[in-house]
Amino acid sequence: MCADTLTASVVGGSGFTGGELLRLLAGHPNFEIAQATSRSYAGKSVGSVHPPLRGTELRFSEPDDLESVDVLFTATPHGVSMGQIDEFLEIGDTVVDLSADFRLNTEEQYEEWYEGHSAPEYLEKAQYALPEINRENLPGAELIAGGGCNATATILGLYPLFEHGVLEGGEQIVVDVKVGSSEGGAGGGEASSHPERSAVVRPYAPTGHRHEAEIEQFLGTSVAFTVHAVDMIRGASATAHVFPSGPVSKGDLWKAYRGEYEDEPFVRMAAGGGGIYRYPEPKAVAGTNVAEVGFELDPSNKRIVVFSAIDNMMKGSAGQAIHAANIALGLEETAGLEFLGLHPVGAP
Repeated sequence: MCADTLTASVVGGSGFTGGELLRLLAGHPNFEIAQATSRSYAGKSVGSVHPPLRGTELRFSEPDDLESVDVLFTATPHGVSMGQIDEFLEIGDTVVDLSADFRLNTEEQYEEWYEGHSAPEYLEKAQYALPEINRENLPGAELIAGGGCNATATILGLYPLFEHGVLEGGEQIVVDVKVGSSEGGAGGGEASSHPERSAVVRPYAPTGHRHEAEIEQFLGTSVAFTVHAVDMIRGASATAHVFPSGPVSKGDLWKAYRGEYEDEPFVRMAAGGGGIYRYPEPKAVAGTNVAEVGFELDPSNKRIVVFSAIDNMMKGSAGQAIHAANIALGLEETAGLEFLGLHPVGAP
């Protein structure tokens, strides 16, 4: 399906992710925003909640007043979409869900990681939104499941090692992710307030983070995964310590990463070049749909250190959703996502 102009609505349009979706849709050459829903702000202008959209005429609608559209983006808390998926699929010809409700493959995974699933019959129908690992299954998809931001950063960093035979599964992998406060959402609570968040490097998920299931599903192996909250607003930075079972050269690593990402429009390598931005940093990709990936080899410890950085609101959420929707609908896949970022910028 492809058309010059497609209608799109956003459920949960008052949150950070909803606002980012609306910002991207407003500048997209192929989408016209039909509605943005919010129970708390119904009737108020979208620009009063999201300053970049000041001057637009769009006002928030009640969720119960949704009308049929070509694409429905759902930026709702976990559990909402699975409870309303039948209704959402009647409203939108294509539904792109940005929650965790359809990311995993089986009901058993949701029992283990998310206290179950109320619509497991849709899990096989959902397509994972990250094009770099699932592009071939996105064209024509009716239900698309956005990836988690921490999982996205981690998977993009490690995926080439498995796809190109550097790792075979079973090797020890330890991943540490540093994330910004926007990951907690607009209602993030006390832990995300500025006085509490400022100047911290706080482990908030030392073990058992739910994104572990997503990472292991797509890499096919277990990872030891820890997340820290740090003093930035946008961004997720993953550092993975990988202990391969056999010898690996820098040439092997370059072959794997170039082979996987050389033609990807939204992945770029940063692996020890010149200047102060030698490795991936969230600041370097703030506001963009770009993921930076890099690595360093540590022969004395028989270790590969893999780095990846994304803007969690973009590549880890709204940008990924738009990218996947573009492919699903037969549009130019980079449409509406060409922004290359700013430098210098403040805290990302």
